[in-house]
Amino acid sequence: MTQAKTERTIEGQPSALPTMLKAALPVLPGVNLIPGVAKKGNALPDLTLHRKDVAVASDHVAAYAEVCGFEPSQDLPFTYPHMLAFPLHMGIMTDGSFPFPAIGTVHVGNSITRHRPIAPSERLDVSATAVNLRPHPKGRVFDLVTTVKVAGSEETVWESTSKYLRTGRGEKDAPADGEPFDLVPGTGIVWRLPGDLGRDYASVSGDHNPIHLYPFTAKAFGFPRQIAHGMWTKARCVAAMANRLPDSARVEVEFKKPVFLPGKVAFGSRRLDDGLDFSLTNPGSGAPHLLGRARSV
Repeated sequence: MTQAKTERTIEGQPSALPTMLKAALPVLPGVNLIPGVAKKGNALPDLTLHRKDVAVASDHVAAYAEVCGFEPSQDLPFTYPHMLAFPLHMGIMTDGSFPFPAIGTVHVGNSITRHRPIAPSERLDVSATAVNLRPHPKGRVFDLVTTVKVAGSEETVWESTSKYLRTGRGEKDAPADGEPFDLVPGTGIVWRLPGDLGRDYASVSGDHNPIHLYPFTAKAFGFPRQIAHGMWTKARCVAAMANRLPDSARVEVEFKKPVFLPGKVAFGSRRLDDGLDFSLTNPGSGAPHLLGRARSV
C-alpha cells in the first residue's frame, strides 16, 4: 500500500535537547515497548520536513567555524548548511512513522554539493526527506536528502545526501553504492583532538548523541570512550582544503573506523587532474577513519 505523502514546516529554531531525549526513548528497555515510542515497520515514510526563510546567525557561524577549523570568510563554511538541516533530520528520525530508532543508526557516508558560495546574509529554505531504503551487507541503509534554496525561490544553492546504516540481518551480496574511495596516506599533518571535542561540536550542531559526549555515556552504547562526530571529521578535512575548492564543488566521504577522544588523526590529501582525494587515518597503523574526494561540478 502506498503511504500518504506528508509535508510539514517547522517554525523557528527547534530545541536540540528535547529532540535528543525523544531519540533516546526507543532504545531504553521497557520504554521501547510503549505505543507511540516503539519503532516498527519496514518502510520509510513519505515525509518531507521544511524550514522556511531561515536567517543565519553570524555568531553561530563563527562558533562553528572555530570548532571545525575554518578560517574567517565572507561566505558560509562549505559544510555549515548541515547545521540548518540537522533539526529536520532528527525530526524525521524521531517521527512516529519512522521505522528505526535514531540512536544506534550509524552515519556511514555523506555527499555535499555546493552550487555556489552562500553569503551569511542570505535567507534560506531548507528541506529534508528520507529515501531509498536498500540492503547492505551489515543490514539496511537509507539516505537523508537535504535541499537548500534561496528563500522564496527555486534556486538550489546547496544539497546533501547522508547515508545511514541500520545494522541487522544483511545481504552479503548487496551491491555497493557508487565508486569506491581510494586511501590517501597521511602526509605529515597530525591533529591532536581533545576529550571535550564532541561536547564542543554538540554545542554548535545540536547533535548531543551520548556516544560523542563522555566516556560513561559512550560506554552505555558499547564504545570504550566517546567518539568524534563524523560530520566534524568531514568539516575539519574540508576546512584544511577550503582554499583549494572551487566555488561549485561536490565533496563526498565515507566514515570508516570511529575516532576516539582524546586522540590523534593524520590528514592526507592528493591533488588530481579533476580534484582532490583525501583521508583521515590512524597515525600509527594507517587504518582509515574517513575516505573522501572533492570534485568540481
